[in-house]
Amino acid sequence: MARGNQRENDRKKSQKKMAGMKGKNTMTGSEQQRTKEDVAAKMREKQRLADERKAAGQK
Repeated sequence: MARGNQRENDRKKSQKKMAGMKGKNTMTGSEQQRTKEDVAAKMREKQRLADERKAAGQK
């Protein structure tokens, strides 16, 4: 019976450890900043195209 308890304790410990690892960020600060800038540039381009289409439709 003692082994069953040990198994449960190990399972809980493992789950707690895995939950802590799940949320960690794997990118460095510079990588994260570059990704953020790339996404922002794409969104600005998308917005510019949408504004051009909107302006073309109003003429």
